[in-house]
Amino acid sequence: MRLCKGATAGTLGGLAGSWTMNLFQTLLGKISAKKSEPDQQTEQDESPGDNRPARSQSQGNEPATAVLAEKVSERVLHHRLTEEEKKIAEPAVHYGYGMLVGALYGALAEEMPVATACYGTLYSSAVWLLGDEVAVPMLKLSKPPTQYPPKTHLSAFASHLVYGLTAESVRRMVRAAL
Repeated sequence: MRLCKGATAGTLGGLAGSWTMNLFQTLLGKISAKKSEPDQQTEQDESPGDNRPARSQSQGNEPATAVLAEKVSERVLHHRLTEEEKKIAEPAVHYGYGMLVGALYGALAEEMPVATACYGTLYSSAVWLLGDEVAVPMLKLSKPPTQYPPKTHLSAFASHLVYGLTAESVRRMVRAAL
């Protein structure tokens, strides 16, 4: 029962963390766009914005979550997503992943309180490193990490710190209520 409560609290924390992460990325994108010169368009294209994951971009400007949605749809449903369907599928994958990672976090917090170290940022740093920097490129959902400027990696890392802080705050509140 304790693990279920922890996972539930973590799921809600992950949902809130994903939402806050999107807001933060949008803000970073707007700041980056204001600082960019027209002749720096290439670097701007790889910076966060438009509610897209900060670095997880693959072919063109598609976020890794959209690429994953497309691959799953094609392999499982034998259906190529339309642009309108991608607008629904991409955030569904983003929020679904955030909630799944949050549920795992909430369950871990019940069994190993050290998982909440640094108010959730240690866990979210590991999610960034293992997810964004290792798994996403290995699954060919993005280009290799070396093909992105350091600024892009830092933006992604900062976004994950925001996720962790938010997820832990919400997890604690929900867990206390359960």
